[in-house]
Amino acid sequence: MRKNQKNRRRQSQRRLMGPPVTAKPVDECETLHEIFMNCLPAFGGAYLRRVYTIVHQAIRQNIPLVIAIAGPVTVSDQHRGWLIPLIKRGWVAYLTVTDAICYHDGHDSLEKFKERPIREVDMWGDDAEHLKAGIIRVTNTGFDDELLFKQDPMVSAVQQRPEVQHKMTTTERNYLLGKYYAKQEETFGVRSGLLSTCAEYGVPIFVGAPADGSIFLNSVKIWALQQLGEKRFLSYAFEYDLHKDVFESCAYHYWGLFDSAPKALAILILGGGVPKNYALQPEPTLSQIFLLPNIRGYDYDAQIVSAPVTDGSLSSAPPAEAVSWGKINPETYKEATESMQGDYSTYMPFIAKSLCDMLPAREQLRLYERRDELIGNLFDAIRKRKRKS
Repeated sequence: MRKNQKNRRRQSQRRLMGPPVTAKPVDECETLHEIFMNCLPAFGGAYLRRVYTIVHQAIRQNIPLVIAIAGPVTVSDQHRGWLIPLIKRGWVAYLTVTDAICYHDGHDSLEKFKERPIREVDMWGDDAEHLKAGIIRVTNTGFDDELLFKQDPMVSAVQQRPEVQHKMTTTERNYLLGKYYAKQEETFGVRSGLLSTCAEYGVPIFVGAPADGSIFLNSVKIWALQQLGEKRFLSYAFEYDLHKDVFESCAYHYWGLFDSAPKALAILILGGGVPKNYALQPEPTLSQIFLLPNIRGYDYDAQIVSAPVTDGSLSSAPPAEAVSWGKINPETYKEATESMQGDYSTYMPFIAKSLCDMLPAREQLRLYERRDELIGNLFDAIRKRKRKS
């Protein structure tokens, strides 16, 4: 009897316990990849290892990667530090971001570049003093408030260009704005920013809350003056086509599941918020709303979010919770998903560096340039579904 109990206990232990917890000395590691894989055996380090491993596996298998980012990556120059290198290697299918990221991306190219107009400031300093000095603070970064008054005419000038006078998706707006930023960057000798890089490589950028940002506020000004009868704005016709915007995101998701080479999708979520939800919503749109068959969520999902899971927000929700909504593949989530609580700006330079060192670049997906084709393919799928129902 006791022997049987011991055998059952050993069987349970073998099932429940993994390999030994060991760490390799860091001075014996030659690469960051070795450190990620061999020097983070437990606790928060184990979460980081899992996040890194999942993204590494997805890219190694050539699975298109969607990146959802909340937070001021362009103010802090993180886009040049680690995000643009990932884009240039052809790993990124599309981005979902905040409107502020797109707006602040243009600050560096407002005039001849000497040094970044965004500087370090004391995050524990006197903000009333900052206000008097005309310094706008974002954590430990700050800039002269005049920068905004220079950026707004730049944005307004783009919004009034002939090619902008129609309804469009946020991806088209960001593509056109990226082309304008690129000209400014070339003129003033500025390194390529986020929007210009994505325009160059055909990477779509979605903004899930386009009214929540200064780019749209500039459009509101033009619209209001148009309503007041100001003649120079009478032909102003820019507006967002949010129906097509969501449909375009669904078209990319549908392509990833059925027409991409691996027939799979991966997502890296950084910071939660609207960008996270927007990147997750194509699955319910396709399955719940359009009732298309065989739709699933992401096959790989790694996220670094700062919100605690107990707050009940979408920002903090782990991939397992998204499984219950169908937004994450239920067949892969135990092995291919992880959520880590933390500040992604602390970890992403190391993750990106190791990925760039270990994995080859691949041909750009250039989904923006294929968007009409892929939207047409999704319409065809819906049309076929209607005939069968």
